[in-house]
Amino acid sequence: MEPNGDTEHCLMIEQSGQQTMQIDPKRARFPCCVVWTPLPVISWLIPFIGHIGICREDGVILDFAGPNFVCVDNFAFGAVARYIQISKEKCCISPNAAATYRSDNGYEQNEPERDLMTWDGALRKSTMEFQHRSYNLLTCNCHSFVANNLNRLGFQASGWNVVNVAALILLKGRWVSKAAMVRSYLPFVIVFCLGVTFGGGTFLTFLAFFTFLLVGWFVLGTYCVRNLVQL
Repeated sequence: MEPNGDTEHCLMIEQSGQQTMQIDPKRARFPCCVVWTPLPVISWLIPFIGHIGICREDGVILDFAGPNFVCVDNFAFGAVARYIQISKEKCCISPNAAATYRSDNGYEQNEPERDLMTWDGALRKSTMEFQHRSYNLLTCNCHSFVANNLNRLGFQASGWNVVNVAALILLKGRWVSKAAMVRSYLPFVIVFCLGVTFGGGTFLTFLAFFTFLLVGWFVLGTYCVRNLVQL
């Protein structure tokens, strides 16, 4: 009877694990996902730029939302609009007793096995680090936090930064619903139509300049000027 009890116990654990991996937008649960939502004003002008976070195995969202502050289960700027679920099979979380992680500042830190062997452990390390980071929209933001987490997880051999994280959610992200898509793009469509109607070429010139300036800053700070945009 005891072996049967152990088997039933194991099955219950497996079923519980499968349940926690189910995405549930109504409860804002996105297990092992990178999530995105539009930002006020900025997304009205550049709709592919928004606020992102990363989720624990139980689906709880973590996002860097201000100086020394990582939100837990309270996604800043509204409900999730897009998400991409990260396959653990594509992560290389170190099974060694003490693994080495090279931070953006260039120094090495030893990380305990009990943290690196789990998804949540890696996220916990990044959360602790960013709870002592100053927030800056241009140099250390929510994309920096997610990139830091993906590098700790070793997702697709690491190498993540604010630019390719933004590209990941833009190109491979799934919409939560059609309503989320409308909520994300409708303000841009309204602003664009009003701008063209009343501003004409001047508005288009401003929009192109603003987009080029903002995107160019992150590309330059990521690939050309070392440590300008932090991870």
